[in-house]
Amino acid sequence: MDGFAAIDFGFAREVVQRGIAALYLIAFLSTLNQFRPLLGERGLLPAPELLSWASSSKARSRMLRPTLFARIRYTDRRLAALCWAGMVIAVLLVIGIPQFGPPWVPMIAFLLLWLGYMSVVSIGQTFYGFGWEMLLLEAGFLAAFLGSRDQPPPTVVIVLLWWLVFRLEFGAGMIKFRGGREWRDLTALTYHHETQPMPGPLSRQAHLLPRWFHKGEVLGNHFAQLVVPFFLFAPLLSLGAPVLRQTQGPTAWVAELVEALQLVGTVAAVIVILTQLWLIATGNFAWLNWATVVLAFSAVSWPDGRSLPWVAAPVEASQSIEPIDPYWIVITSAIGILYLVISWPALRNLFARRQLMNASFNRWQLANAYGAFGTVTKQRIEFVIEGTTDADPDAADWREYEFKGKPGEVRRIPRQFAPYHLRLDWLMWFLPLGRSLEDWFAMLLVRLLEADEPTLRMLRRDPFAGERPRWVRVVAYRYRFTTHAEKRASGDVWTRERQGLVVRPLGG
Repeated sequence: MDGFAAIDFGFAREVVQRGIAALYLIAFLSTLNQFRPLLGERGLLPAPELLSWASSSKARSRMLRPTLFARIRYTDRRLAALCWAGMVIAVLLVIGIPQFGPPWVPMIAFLLLWLGYMSVVSIGQTFYGFGWEMLLLEAGFLAAFLGSRDQPPPTVVIVLLWWLVFRLEFGAGMIKFRGGREWRDLTALTYHHETQPMPGPLSRQAHLLPRWFHKGEVLGNHFAQLVVPFFLFAPLLSLGAPVLRQTQGPTAWVAELVEALQLVGTVAAVIVILTQLWLIATGNFAWLNWATVVLAFSAVSWPDGRSLPWVAAPVEASQSIEPIDPYWIVITSAIGILYLVISWPALRNLFARRQLMNASFNRWQLANAYGAFGTVTKQRIEFVIEGTTDADPDAADWREYEFKGKPGEVRRIPRQFAPYHLRLDWLMWFLPLGRSLEDWFAMLLVRLLEADEPTLRMLRRDPFAGERPRWVRVVAYRYRFTTHAEKRASGDVWTRERQGLVVRPLGG
């Protein structure tokens, strides 16, 4: 770094910009496929009703976060148009076309993604109430100011990305350490691979690993989240590196020290990336882990202007690097000052006794607090929806609806869906943890009785092939992974035990 220009982080910028754009592409695709049956005009929680409620008074309208649909009437077609526009912009950024222009071109592209997706999240209610939604929004905002290829990335924006990774990792670590006892006695991952919201194809194998390995996982998690994030900032001490590298004689050791500090930041980033890849391999957490991997690359330095052929044209160390335009220094410095001001609540929250998890302190969802899984559930309870075409529910042949991501049929191996986000499946996991059933769930049962086609498309299998059932009901089961011996004997991935009836037969 040389003050304003982080010349050794050009490769980092390429990965961050393209990676975040790819996640926006997935987020808009997920919205295009799921928003209308979940939140559209005939959705389980219709967004037009929320907008109508908010527009009825100024106090209520202030409760709604910024959204284009507060000024433009919501329709399902307009929602689809917004998603398609977002996907087109995201693809262009992934390819790298806007990055060939001046810095304000990718800035506008990313800000359009940010504003467009915020318009969705703001009316997404519980289906968009996940921490990775605000993470994607904040990441997109910061990526807007990384600039383009004709200039090195601004130091202040690179540092703000480290600050984002720090809040994400250290916040999650503190939530765990302050949370359930299982994180302190190192037993959390004895349960978590089995009870996590949406297991993946390797989750069972991870769950069946020895207890000593699970304790090692927890220790590794604490190290990666509570210790390593501080070392992401080590390259800050390397300001002035380009000048030092050109010196000879007694000051040469200083240049070596500077490069060593950058290496410390890179190693810290690699540790974060490796731990996130393990989480990716053993679970389905939408784009949370993928976003963390992409953002961690912001601390990976690639000295002397070297790059990779498939990312950008190589630059020889001897070549001069264009300085950052003065107007871009002004803009990015203003962003740095803004973040310095708005980050205080998040910083204070990290060390607060009652730490908030996944909290936003301003309407624009910037400088947020992050965290996940402060406690781990010890057993897996699944609500299974059943239906029948028989007239008498007491003597009926009940058949199960199957979801794409959540456990159902005991022989089915869980699939890998992340970074794609199955919103309905995730919320189904939360249901047994609540004290009462959610309004959206009651409407889901109504839609199944109607054999509503958009709703059925969100499921893996409709046992009635589009016909209307006479009755539906909900049964609770306790699921657990089979042992190696049980798997060899039965071929089952899961074993389950009926717990009782949650919702009596509805319909008639």
